[in-house]
Amino acid sequence: MVEIAQGIPGLPDLTQPTQLIEFGKQLLRTFLILTGLVGVLGIAIALLSFSLRRDEPEQAIFIGEWLFRYSVLLRGLQHTALILILLVGGFFLCSTLSTRYHFWEQARVAKVAETVAGERLEQPAPQLRYVISAPYTYNTQVGDRLVRVQEKRAINRFLALTGSQIEVKIDQFPDPQKQGRAIYLLDFSADYQATNRLNQAENFFFEISPPNGYSLLQNFKVERNGTRLQPKNPGEYSFPFRLQPNEKTRFRVTYKAQGAPRWVYNASGQLLSNFRLSVLANFPAADFASGIVPTESKEEAKGTRFTWVFDDNVSVLNPFGVFTAIKPAQNTGILPRLLILAPALFLWWLLLLYLSLPMSLRDVAIAGATFFACILALTYLSRFVNAQIAWTGISLVLLALAWGLGSNRRVHLAAVICSIAGAILPVLGLLVAYSGLTLSLAGLLSVIWLAVRHWYNLYPLTSGYSITRSE
Repeated sequence: MVEIAQGIPGLPDLTQPTQLIEFGKQLLRTFLILTGLVGVLGIAIALLSFSLRRDEPEQAIFIGEWLFRYSVLLRGLQHTALILILLVGGFFLCSTLSTRYHFWEQARVAKVAETVAGERLEQPAPQLRYVISAPYTYNTQVGDRLVRVQEKRAINRFLALTGSQIEVKIDQFPDPQKQGRAIYLLDFSADYQATNRLNQAENFFFEISPPNGYSLLQNFKVERNGTRLQPKNPGEYSFPFRLQPNEKTRFRVTYKAQGAPRWVYNASGQLLSNFRLSVLANFPAADFASGIVPTESKEEAKGTRFTWVFDDNVSVLNPFGVFTAIKPAQNTGILPRLLILAPALFLWWLLLLYLSLPMSLRDVAIAGATFFACILALTYLSRFVNAQIAWTGISLVLLALAWGLGSNRRVHLAAVICSIAGAILPVLGLLVAYSGLTLSLAGLLSVIWLAVRHWYNLYPLTSGYSITRSE
């Protein structure tokens, strides 16, 4: 039994929407409990201050210190409440955008797939059939006795073709009924060689079917040694002939057909010898189908000629031929993942801003609105242009707006550095192929900046703009 990796049990996966929502509920519940405790603490300090209002000055100083600390706690609670409001609102915005973008991507993929989906023109390989009589024994009951009966029955046997030379020319035109879809106009001609390898003369049937999946078939013709053959019954393409031992004969099959933008030849696992299939796809973006690599492929006329050559005893199980290649739908799922993680990126950026420069409630609100507005712009711009290019342009706007934080040049530059390390690079890291490397660089840049700012004090702010600025 194969064991499936389950990961580390008990640890949450916040990339899953259900677990992320559950984590948000627990966080909100914790905040409400904390708010209640702060309220109870405020009531206790007020009662204590009222009871000690006429006592000694030392006690008044003690109560004043507690009031100051409580006021700081209240300001912190206000900031926490505002951040939670921004995170919750941003999460619902981003989750809605993620769902809508996912549906838009799926619709785009389905539209691209529709251009090549559907029926295909498939030409089955012909068969040489002959019938033999073989003894057949079975038991039957006659009255009260079990009687063994011997009879003869007809059994179909098949003879392999000794040669196949097939020429196909395919032209592609837009489908007048479906916009964005193409149709094939096919010109088919094939020469087949048959040899009676049996020890006696035999009656054979040359059986070949028209291509499957055609919408129009014309000039379907079968010839034997230059003489046209007619089917005995309409819709049956079985032509009888007789060959002596080691006698050879040739058949030529030609027709014109119209159908879906995919043509394949189905050998049905027959042994192919002296086989040559040459397909001229007279249009760009043609490619070989079913993974059967052609012997030769070269550009010719307006398209490409594909040639399959099998000299002796080759069995091809899958149908092989030509189809119109389309560009694969790349980078799907990147924007939905980014949108799910956008609130976390905003929280990281806001933490850098708090640790780097003074932030008022107004600054936090504007920063949150700016970040999610940029994410919203990225979501819709990426439908028309490359997401990385779109984010590059949006990043310039974000940097210009982040410059407005603070009252002097040093604070402006600190806000720009925080925006690059905390917002621009992380978002870009989720858009490029090397996400881990880009996110690592963003995290390293953030840590270096905080160490330079606080530990080494190499980038001090002016004393006139203290980091404990009041609201």
